[in-house]
Amino acid sequence: MIKVPRRLLAAALAFGLAIPPSSTSSRHPASQAPASTASPRYTAADVGFMQGMIPHHAQAVEMAALVPARTAREDLRLLAQRIDVSQRDEIATMQRWLRSRHQMVPNPMAAHEHPDSAGRPMLMPGMLTPQEMAELAKAAGTDFERLFLTRMIKHHEGALIMVAQLFASRGAVQEPEIFGFASDVDADQRAEIARMRTMLNAYSVPKREPQ
Repeated sequence: MIKVPRRLLAAALAFGLAIPPSSTSSRHPASQAPASTASPRYTAADVGFMQGMIPHHAQAVEMAALVPARTAREDLRLLAQRIDVSQRDEIATMQRWLRSRHQMVPNPMAAHEHPDSAGRPMLMPGMLTPQEMAELAKAAGTDFERLFLTRMIKHHEGALIMVAQLFASRGAVQEPEIFGFASDVDADQRAEIARMRTMLNAYSVPKREPQ
């Protein structure tokens, strides 16, 4: 039986998202469905999510790489390190998932765009434009810190939109592996957004003058 985390179940119910149905089991061999029909199949939406999230994560890694040379703030450096490690691990997971299903594996360093319904290049939700990336690379100190946190929050919120779109796709996320991965992405991105908002809000708190 697939266990759905309460947090994700509540969110799914609130937004009308699809949740993989629970499977029943019995010790009696005759009650077992054939393996070919018992295993949920992945869909084009699942494949598209994995293919799109690879360059999306790659841009987060690219953003995190800017941090060490532009700030001395230790908590921001640690955040960037966590983003770098987690996003690289998830990119590797997505690449393995696609290869094992004989699907196209996008180059993480390729353009972070995908075509819209008219075939025109379009950034995925939350992704920075080349101009925004250039502005971030030019900034330093407090200006960089504020800009990085603001734009990484936007970037993470885009990932949440992609997860929500996946769950809203008919027949998607029925395969346990894709369901677990998408659920983890949702939980991790939400946790990091909350942390970054706390860090960003600290800039607006006036410092007390020494007595």
